[in-house]
Amino acid sequence: MIGAVLYQSPLLQVPGAVAFEGQSLVDASGVPFHYSDPLAEQRRLHDAPSLVDRSHRAVVEVSGPDAPVFLNNLLSQKLDTAAAGFGAEALDLDAQGRILHHAGVVFDGETFYLDVPRAQHDSLVAHLQRMVFWSDVTIRDADLGVLTVFSPAGAAPINGAVITREVPWVGGLSRTDSLVPREEIAAAARAFRDAGGQLAGLMAFTAQRVRAGEPEMAADLDAKAIPHEVPRLINRAGRLGAVHLEKGCYRGQETVARVENLGRAPRLLVMLQLDGSAPAEPAPGAEITAGGRKVGRLGTVVHDADYGPIALGLVKRSALKAALDIDGTAATVDPDFLPADEAGGAGRRAVDGLRHRSSQTGGEFS
Repeated sequence: MIGAVLYQSPLLQVPGAVAFEGQSLVDASGVPFHYSDPLAEQRRLHDAPSLVDRSHRAVVEVSGPDAPVFLNNLLSQKLDTAAAGFGAEALDLDAQGRILHHAGVVFDGETFYLDVPRAQHDSLVAHLQRMVFWSDVTIRDADLGVLTVFSPAGAAPINGAVITREVPWVGGLSRTDSLVPREEIAAAARAFRDAGGQLAGLMAFTAQRVRAGEPEMAADLDAKAIPHEVPRLINRAGRLGAVHLEKGCYRGQETVARVENLGRAPRLLVMLQLDGSAPAEPAPGAEITAGGRKVGRLGTVVHDADYGPIALGLVKRSALKAALDIDGTAATVDPDFLPADEAGGAGRRAVDGLRHRSSQTGGEFS
């Protein structure tokens, strides 16, 4: 099972498949990183449906009569009323609202499937099992692999998929995540190609993920990260992210509500444009500085076919428009990631109003 032994996808046997070499905080081992022409693979995403092998992720099943309420009480997404076919993301937070686990979620009417990076598998399962108490639920590993399809013309199905999830995406592409039995991955990929699809490596997915602002836990978030620092994670304007702002109590919910209504996240996860003339790309985990002062942490770094070297970074809100430096590489925040609305929630506007009136009368507000 994944997590117990080093996983190797059967698609690594496809001619031209290249595995990721070296070590990185990005979970990239065990699946094709590219198929010998990584930048062309990225460009072809807009030409025809492209399949990315993400079967190195771990998949956990949670089933039983109490599963919807059980998970709803533990995770940040509203799951107690989920209908068959529901798909979204969800977070497990600590008592201070810091992110511990980030999972993709899909429900077939009887079973919830949670997919996470393999490094999160053991701790997530242990947490779920600790919280069962008298709930009538069954938690077990599923021998399923995640296959992601990007398509310029709507969802593209995968033969043999147990269940699929549509993921809201950017850049004129649709994204569909399918869960496929691991022993059927090779056959599913052949059928996909026979139907006119193509293969793309995890590098193409990573470039898309960075452009969409989607984090990977180990690479892009630190031990202090909270949901509002990653705008994509918040359910807004009909888009299902990972955090439902109106559901009932769960661990960490107080922090979510407080930041939503009274404050602003101190940092934001943003896409960075890196100086392509630098002799070497900085590594995930490096310090981001502005004027010699630490203002953030570098996450995923990838070479994009259109933008050149790009990255995700957790950057202090006060430094979003500053000239940034990362181990000698110049960087700037992509303009599309600058927050458009700085007004805050109703509570924040009330606090700002009190501060304004206090300053006019010479008083002090803290």
